Amino acid sequence: MTDTANPYGAQAHARAMAGTRVDAMPTLPASVAADLPAGVTAEAMVWEETIASGGYAAKQLARGARLRLTDLAGDACASMLVFNAERPIERLNVADTLKVQWNAYLGAGRLVLSDMGKVMLSVLDDDAGTHDAFCGASNQASNARRYGTGDNWGPHPNARDRFSLALAKFGLGRCDIHPCITWFKGVRVEEDGGITPQIGPFAPGRTLTLRAEMDLIVVIANCPHVLDARADYSVTPLRVSAWRGPVTPVDDPIRNATPEGLRAFLNVESDFSR
Repeated sequence: MTDTANPYGAQAHARAMAGTRVDAMPTLPASVAADLPAGVTAEAMVWEETIASGGYAAKQLARGARLRLTDLAGDACASMLVFNAERPIERLNVADTLKVQWNAYLGAGRLVLSDMGKVMLSVLDDDAGTHDAFCGASNQASNARRYGTGDNWGPHPNARDRFSLALAKFGLGRCDIHPCITWFKGVRVEEDGGITPQIGPFAPGRTLTLRAEMDLIVVIANCPHVLDARADYSVTPLRVSAWRGPVTPVDDPIRNATPEGLRAFLNVESDFSR
């Protein structure tokens, strides 16, 4: 057994861990997963990470980057915050994302909008169809009611506290946690105003592909949905893959799908015309 109390033993032990792989960790350098689109090269990859149950991750992505989320085992819950990387005071606005598009549900062809009327992300592909822009993230109190504990360092961490850890890496704090979008766990609003959760578990391997329409900070927490009624802390690993891609062209069908969406693209493009 290595004596890690001894500095030389600790050094030898640490170096012996080189190349060790676990189920949930970043892959450095980012590699091309087998199920990514044809033509994605290793040189284009900028992010490849598996987020554990209760885990979190954050990354700065350049305009044009593609971001794919994969629900590996059918029970991931990807709560997401998004910021303008150049000016983080601009961030995701869930209310505008829904009302500007006259649609309560996100999926392929939809946009993720900022609080300044700009498009942040476009949804290129979606074979999940169960997403939530209404309920927000779990917190310490909601997890404590469900599981008995909900603090950041216990067995049942909550999404808001995971957001706090991720935001600190970019000089942001709790005051910057805004209403999130949750991918892979959905809700439906009924005619009487009631909410029906779509929690699953679902078939494994569902994917969602997003395109960055400005330079972004993307923050993800993989914690159970706030309306998940199961007694157990049920959430499975989420894979995140991102690669460089071209900036959206002027004839892009998503860009030109609606007058409201086009205006959101024009608002972004004006920032890059200087």
